[in-house]
Amino acid sequence: MLLLGLDVGTSSIKVSIVDAETRQALASAQYPENESVILSKQPGWAEQSPETWWECVQKTILKVHASGVYDPGKIVAIGIAYQMHGLVLVDKDQRVLRDSIIWCDSRAVPYGEKAFESIGEEKSLAHLLNSPGNFTASKLAWVKDKEPAVYAKISRVLLPGDFIAMKLTGETTTSISALSEGIFWDFIEDRLSDDVFDYFGFDKGVIPSVQPVFSSHGGLTEAAAQLLSLKKGIPVTYKAGDQPNNALSLNVLRPGEVAATAGTSGVIYGVSDRLTYDPQSRVNSFAHVNYTSADKRIGVLLCINGTGILNRWIRDLGGFGGIAPDYATLNRDAAGIDPGSDGLSVFPFGNGAERILNNRIPGAQIRGIDLNKHGMAHLYRAGQEGIAFAFRYGLDIMRENGMNPSVIRAGRANMFLSSIFSFAFVNATRVPVELYDCDGSVGAALGAGIGAGIFDEQDAFRAMRPLQLIEPDAVQRYEELYQRWRETLIKTLIDADNVNERE
Repeated sequence: MLLLGLDVGTSSIKVSIVDAETRQALASAQYPENESVILSKQPGWAEQSPETWWECVQKTILKVHASGVYDPGKIVAIGIAYQMHGLVLVDKDQRVLRDSIIWCDSRAVPYGEKAFESIGEEKSLAHLLNSPGNFTASKLAWVKDKEPAVYAKISRVLLPGDFIAMKLTGETTTSISALSEGIFWDFIEDRLSDDVFDYFGFDKGVIPSVQPVFSSHGGLTEAAAQLLSLKKGIPVTYKAGDQPNNALSLNVLRPGEVAATAGTSGVIYGVSDRLTYDPQSRVNSFAHVNYTSADKRIGVLLCINGTGILNRWIRDLGGFGGIAPDYATLNRDAAGIDPGSDGLSVFPFGNGAERILNNRIPGAQIRGIDLNKHGMAHLYRAGQEGIAFAFRYGLDIMRENGMNPSVIRAGRANMFLSSIFSFAFVNATRVPVELYDCDGSVGAALGAGIGAGIFDEQDAFRAMRPLQLIEPDAVQRYEELYQRWRETLIKTLIDADNVNERE
């Protein structure tokens, strides 16, 4: 038996085929090879086309089939991981009404702030575990206000993974985990939030049927099966946001366990057995993949919008007027610079409103440039250290809220492929990191196996072993560097707030 895992990311679509017996990936593919475009029609906006995701899903599945190392006829279940918080709107004929407003879009922040105030901060945090912020519900409120003709045609409100499942099966479903990430779920009442729907004036009929994460979300239609060279009726048995899925991939399912990822954005994600929340909603709490009413599992999520996207921007800057270096060259050049980059500092906050900064949009910044001293190698290192320091800033917020990891698990992928970043991360956070050979599409395939009843959560990871343990060994030096970076960040935020007040 084989399992197909889909990871619908911001940058690309990834597909893996996993042997259900060995739990090992037989083949993987991604499309496109270069990063997908984020449409930004106005400052702070970020959109992508759902139909383009679907086209890329088709191409990626056919690409992995072309490897010839497995029989597609043996695939028995499909799992989907997806970029969180995106808003996809379809009409009664399941046609997309507009481009998706994705996770790093900031336009809905004022709508979320007003809802937070009107519902009541204490009640919002107790029931929703978050401020509505710029999450999916607030994005829907923006559409209702600014695009009433589009809003009037809505039949279903979907998250990106719900949309791909719909294209595969013709059915629309969601889950408590998905609804919680959209800020539609009341954890105290254990149902759709009356407060959110009443305040925004939403009709609850736009929400698809609510299913467990690990369950059947429909079977592959004949049309989809023909497009994908698969058997009709293969069930979609798992759907989860990319960060809960990343945690699943790393066997982070129990209270106290913590995962991290550093792709386009950066995330630390810890599991709690309490309905926990940050009083300022700087880190966010959602239902984890194994959440149930009787056995509450809450994923506490720290997100930094500008992580891999900043590292890519700096790499591209190094190729100005020529060919940009590959990441291996970038990392090699950065390794020739001492920690601290001779006083050069980078702040990676240039990809939308940053929750850890109370939804401010300070923009990415490079500070302390010495034209007689600094070159691109300094910038390469300062960028990766600045990202690591942003993780530390956010992790301190998680620590304030009772999350104190003794070890963090991460996949050896994206920025954790860089020894410079990994070294800075463990020394800035003062937490060891275990690296594993895993990715989101493999995790989605294993989730499909759990959802199909082929194995349970514990048995799914029986073959999982760490590849490497990275332990802090320069804590004092990085503490000094971090405190200097933090002081500059706070001064920058205060100065910006003062300017805004004067304006």
